[in-house]
Amino acid sequence: MRQTIMADPTDLKPLLHPRYWPSWLVYAFLRIMALLPLPVLWAAGGLLGEILYLFHGKRREVALINIRLCFPDLPERARRSMARSHFREFVRAAMAVPIAWWGSVRRLQRIVHCRDCHYFDDALAENRRIILLVPHFVGVEIGGMYLASAGEPQFVDMYKRPRNRLFDYMIWKGRCRFGGLLIERFEGIKSALRGVKKGMVFYYLPDQDPGRDGSVFVPFFGVPAATLTALGRMAAITGAVVIPCFTRQLPLGRGYEVIFKPPLENFPSGDDVADARRMNAEIEAGVREMPAQYFWVHKRFKTRPEGQPNYY
Repeated sequence: MRQTIMADPTDLKPLLHPRYWPSWLVYAFLRIMALLPLPVLWAAGGLLGEILYLFHGKRREVALINIRLCFPDLPERARRSMARSHFREFVRAAMAVPIAWWGSVRRLQRIVHCRDCHYFDDALAENRRIILLVPHFVGVEIGGMYLASAGEPQFVDMYKRPRNRLFDYMIWKGRCRFGGLLIERFEGIKSALRGVKKGMVFYYLPDQDPGRDGSVFVPFFGVPAATLTALGRMAAITGAVVIPCFTRQLPLGRGYEVIFKPPLENFPSGDDVADARRMNAEIEAGVREMPAQYFWVHKRFKTRPEGQPNYY
C-alpha cells in the first residue's frame, strides 16, 4: 500500500526513526549546499561529473548509446565529448537543486532569467489556459521553481514518488513551497486537467520512456520512440495553448535561462500520432540548441516496436 504524502509540515514523527538518520544527514548536507555560491557549486559539480563519467560505466554506456542513435553522423570522439560534458552539466544542475527548494525568491530571481517570456505573458494576459511543454534538460527543476516563485499563476506538476519517505517529503515540500499542485504519476492526468481548467499552468515533462500504455512509436531523432499521446488530448480537453519551455544552464555558474518558444500553432490537430510526432520535433529542436544538457542518461529507447532488438 502506498504511503500518503504528509501535507502537514509538523508531522515528522514517523521520520525520526533511526532508519532515517542517514537520510537526515543527506538532508542537512543539501541545506548547506543551498547556501553556497552558484560558481562554487558549478566548479564542484564539474569535478564530480568527471568522476561520475569515469566510474559509472552503466550510465555512461546508456548516454553513449542514446547519443549514437540520435547523432549517427557525429564522430565517435565528438559523441564521447558530448557524453562527458553531459555528466558535468548534470551534476552541476543537481547540486543547484537545493537552491530551487530552499533559496530565497530574491536569489532565484537573481540567478535565473527569462528569454522570450512574452509568449508566456501574452497567453496569461489573454486569460488562456496554458500547458508548458518542458523537455528533460538538466536545469528543469530550477527553471520550474523560478516560474512558480511568482506565486501567480500557480503550477501543477507530476512526479515519481521515491521509496524513501523523508526524500518524498523533502521533494514535495520543496516543489510546493510556492503553492501549486504536485501529483504522483500513477494518479494519471485527471487531477492535472482539473488544475489547468482552474487556471493553473501545467509544467508537463513528457519525454521519458513511458512503456507501451498510452503511447505510440514516432520518430525521435529518426529513431522510433515510445511517446505519450496525452499532450494533444489534454490541449483539446482544456482548450489550453501549448508553449515549449526549455531551461539552459549557463557556463561558469552565471545562472540559468528559461527559454520560451512560440506557442504551437494548429495544435492539437485531432490526430494523436501526428501530435506526438509534432511534440517530439519540438523537443528535438531544443536538444539541438544545447545537446550536452539533455538527459542522455535515461533509457529513452527502452521500449521497442515488436521484433526490434533492445538497444541497452
